Amino acid sequence: MTSNEGLLAGVRIIESSMLGPASVTTHLADMGADVIKVEPLAGDYIRRMTWPIVEGNSLLHLHVNRGKNSIAIDLRTPEGVQIYKDLVAGADAVVEAMRPGALAKRGLGYDDLVKVNPKIVFCTISGYGMTGPYKDMPSHGIAYDTWAGQVPPAYDDDGFCYIPEHSSIGIHAGPAFGALGILAAIIRARATGESAFMEIAQSDAAAYFDWYRIESHKAYERPQSEVTGNASDNFERRAPGTAGMREGVRYQMYETKDGHVLFMASEREFWKNFAHGVGKPEWFERWPGSQYADHAKGNKELHSLLRDEFKTRTSAEWLEFGNTHNTPLAPVNTPKTIADDEQFQTRLPWIDRSILDCEQLPFPVKLIGEEVPVPSKAPTVGEHTDAVLARLLGYDAAKVADLRAANVVG
Repeated sequence: MTSNEGLLAGVRIIESSMLGPASVTTHLADMGADVIKVEPLAGDYIRRMTWPIVEGNSLLHLHVNRGKNSIAIDLRTPEGVQIYKDLVAGADAVVEAMRPGALAKRGLGYDDLVKVNPKIVFCTISGYGMTGPYKDMPSHGIAYDTWAGQVPPAYDDDGFCYIPEHSSIGIHAGPAFGALGILAAIIRARATGESAFMEIAQSDAAAYFDWYRIESHKAYERPQSEVTGNASDNFERRAPGTAGMREGVRYQMYETKDGHVLFMASEREFWKNFAHGVGKPEWFERWPGSQYADHAKGNKELHSLLRDEFKTRTSAEWLEFGNTHNTPLAPVNTPKTIADDEQFQTRLPWIDRSILDCEQLPFPVKLIGEEVPVPSKAPTVGEHTDAVLARLLGYDAAKVADLRAANVVG
């Protein structure tokens, strides 16, 4: 393998997907897997979904389907079903990124495909999964976050409830966990010849991603004698997760001359470094705090002093202070301003629009001494039909032409 082929060169995935769940294979394609996106003749309507629309295609499509080959097949035809099976015969995995059972209705479910390829890995990824009372509910990505307790309702000045701005969890975590599971199953299949049938619910992933808060609430159902708060809080229970940060003082956001920074001096050593660094050793002497995990919760006097102190310097000056005086301080960016951050520019340089039709972030895993391959742009519907049929199944131009004339492929 050459350095530009990717870690997954030689891994082949056949994908049937609609909309965002297709990102389960984006991670694999970014690492060099050969991902064949099988689309209906009319194509996946992801190209028209959400915003922004970049020169006629949605950003969702341009990102999620980058690095993939598109082949258009009418799976309602016996010939189309056979082509699909022939593709699966030489593949490592099949991904059903739509309602579970959609492929089975075409005679292409796990039980059908394992007969074609005894070591195939079959992964279905959907909103609520294959079981439970919600399994047949129609839904979109935000549903998995509201279900998982990630998005508290907000109200405008007129009393109307609305969806507040938030980071989507389920539609990203589900595919990431799915990709991990697929790779694990492929490793086993190559070692033992054993197939696997797995399923991922994006709702499950959204909940699992927030395990700390959910498990904390569960732990607090036990009596105080068994489950307490932290020693630095005199064992008083704080609200789970980041909700317990609200009254923090030595671990808190502060306004600066030109923005905000996050102050994280919860360890006594860092707090001492800060107090001495700003020329206020008396702050440390008066409130030394516990050695670890002490946020000086509820200390309003200290909170006021720190609020005034942080307004005396710019955010950049505070970051430099943190480096000089060994005090944890971090920028507070927004999705818009993060691109101006030097750390972002160093670690996540944009893939140029000339390559993917719009600027996109690179895959975040870095190889030391190797380059991660740059993905190809997201395909048009059936863009690679001829090439895939020739490369993988050995079809000649005449056979492809006959299939196209019969509306089996597009």
